[in-house]
Amino acid sequence: MNTSEERSAGADDWTVAVNGWDPEKVTHHGNLFLLGNGCMGYRGTLEEFGPDEKVGILIPGLYDRVGDAWREPVNAPNALFTRIAINGKWLNPLDIKPDAHQQSLDLRTATHRRLTRFTVDGVRVLLSAERFLSADKVNLMAMQFVIEIQGQAEVTVETGIDQRIWDLNGPHLEGFSASQVDGTLLLESSTHEKGEPVAVAERALWQSKVPVGSETVDGSMRRWQFSADGSVSLALEKVATVHTSLDQHGVTDIDELACRELAVASEAGYKKLHAAHREVWEQRWNRADITIDGDREGQNALRYSIYQLLSAAPFHSEHLSIPARALSGQVYKGAIFWDTEIFMLPFFLATFPEVARNLVRYRIHTLDGAKEKAREYGHVGAFYPWEGQEGGFDACTLFNVTDVFTHRPMRTYFRDKQIHISGDVAWAVWRYVQVTGDHVLLWSGGFEVMLECARFFLSWAYRTSDDKHFVLLDVTGPDEYHERVNNNAYTNYLVRHCVRAMLEAARIMAESDPEKFSELASALGFNDAERDCLQDFADRLHLPQPNPRNGIIEQFDGYFQLEDCSLDQLKGRIIDPNEYLGGGSGLATTTCILKQADTVLATFLFDDIFSPAQKEANWNFYEPRTEHGSSLSACVYSLVATEIGKPDFAYEYFLKTATIDLHGNSKQHVGTLYIGGTHPAANGGAWMVAVLGFAGLNLLPDQVRFRPRLPSQWNGLCFSFCWQGLLASVSIDNDVIEVHADPTNSSPIPCAFDGTLQHCQPGQVLSLPFV
Repeated sequence: MNTSEERSAGADDWTVAVNGWDPEKVTHHGNLFLLGNGCMGYRGTLEEFGPDEKVGILIPGLYDRVGDAWREPVNAPNALFTRIAINGKWLNPLDIKPDAHQQSLDLRTATHRRLTRFTVDGVRVLLSAERFLSADKVNLMAMQFVIEIQGQAEVTVETGIDQRIWDLNGPHLEGFSASQVDGTLLLESSTHEKGEPVAVAERALWQSKVPVGSETVDGSMRRWQFSADGSVSLALEKVATVHTSLDQHGVTDIDELACRELAVASEAGYKKLHAAHREVWEQRWNRADITIDGDREGQNALRYSIYQLLSAAPFHSEHLSIPARALSGQVYKGAIFWDTEIFMLPFFLATFPEVARNLVRYRIHTLDGAKEKAREYGHVGAFYPWEGQEGGFDACTLFNVTDVFTHRPMRTYFRDKQIHISGDVAWAVWRYVQVTGDHVLLWSGGFEVMLECARFFLSWAYRTSDDKHFVLLDVTGPDEYHERVNNNAYTNYLVRHCVRAMLEAARIMAESDPEKFSELASALGFNDAERDCLQDFADRLHLPQPNPRNGIIEQFDGYFQLEDCSLDQLKGRIIDPNEYLGGGSGLATTTCILKQADTVLATFLFDDIFSPAQKEANWNFYEPRTEHGSSLSACVYSLVATEIGKPDFAYEYFLKTATIDLHGNSKQHVGTLYIGGTHPAANGGAWMVAVLGFAGLNLLPDQVRFRPRLPSQWNGLCFSFCWQGLLASVSIDNDVIEVHADPTNSSPIPCAFDGTLQHCQPGQVLSLPFV
């Protein structure tokens, strides 16, 4: 790290802070200090920054395309833009080196702060600011900006709504129209592709008597000029609202909606708005926080990971999900990947099942797009997108990577061969039902999703020549370095699981309400003949088996015939640090080197199928051959390492996962494609390792099972969980597990440990000793 900068965790493990100024870290800090409330994301940039510094106010779910460029989410104009000039010189640490600088993020209250000291022409200036995106009113943002001046100077303060917008493939907004009414600045615009309206409203109010001259307004900017003499302290409060067509809810004019909400918020004032916001975050932390005894670095990294998940979560909507780069920017087209179901959903299932329901409902709402994609490729059922945008549209192109040597686009098979995405979605639907007991979701679209995914898999499958088995050919598994393979183990095991889960859901629904299910089945065209056909498909689907000699599962047909070089040998062949290792001519394609966990992920997800010895054999074989070129990888190896008696190795990969955005040392390019931003899948993976791995929590349909295996770095662990609508907190040390059932629970929680089942009654503390 640059010696001018030092990152710290803060005295109470609730703060992430950077002391010192390093211009090379501006992009990283935009990710590190990201604010979010599910409706908007505000990158951790300084108030005086603009598009060159990647200022971004991301609106998830609102997409736009310009020409032949990729469709991506829209960034809104920056309503908190503020800058100061002393004697005509604008204060910006990129232009004037600051005497001191600190930037911080309060995880407890989701509040961003900065403090920067300048000396200009002998005049000392201290700028401090605090801002938040409201968790109480999700279209609202607010800021306090304080200016302290020592000396004589001509001062200019400029603030307003910055129309300069950072886009990767824009410009996405056009037709800007600025107006001012009763102290409110309003900036209206619309998207390029579909003309979707975007309205930003802003108010600015000085909080003390200041030597401010008359205000002038130029478009969407306000300006004050005055003379400072001696000691001057100024405090400016700003409140703003951002509304788009996503927020209309029957409202014809979103500009009126933006102004009306702003008027109410301005009347309340910054302190009350911030208090309401803090109250929401306090409630969320009461449910989601984890405390670790004995490991300050792990504690802060885990809290930061949880913060990122909560910041991106759509608490307010079932028509949004969490993009692969959360709300940190337009990378990966702001699209929804399978990351959400496999790596983020488990956290929400155990902490906020209402958010888990929203994430699953999002896939139900986008089923039509998945069915359309299946038809596009000549299949029936639902083929869910690799990069999902609104309506289930797959934004993934056929040429996703550029060759760094020829500068030509490379054909990739992410879009058309990763059939496991439909399995990941169906897995999530069934997992949600199992953990929450919410069978209503099955009746309101969940079963239909599972059925259409099963139909798709059958339509993709082939029968072997002897008619004994079904096989899944020409697919790409999680390991994207090996495309168009046959019988990828992860995919095949997942498909069988999902088809059988659909059949089990059908049985349960038919038994609970035969008449209602008969009507639903008729509407979906599902009959006994199709049920039997899908049952036969699941029973006869080929599953790559562990080798009886060594227990290793071949990742796909022919994998063991590839060159078995070491990772160091492969890296020694790299010419350009950004060259893509997969694809038709990638260095890894003809070798056994994987991009990320693949077969080992299958051994984790389907815990009941594989023995501990088989898990260990596959972990030992595949781990040295895995590049971990994806942020989805390290947590999987960490999880399985806890199961096979390697908790200290698991801890190393836990830290790698949990600190990925704190350190900012993740892969930034694939070929020439920029893929920077935050990593919510890794954030979810860190939680999974802590709770599902080290604490050994397993939320089963009929019981909650514990199998703790804490790393040597931890003396204890405390967390909470929700199961079947019941709440409990857990504390684990080296001798005992204590389960505290919430006194408001309506029934006991069946807790299993070491083969013994006990029921934790409402309000009871259940102690389970272990060695």
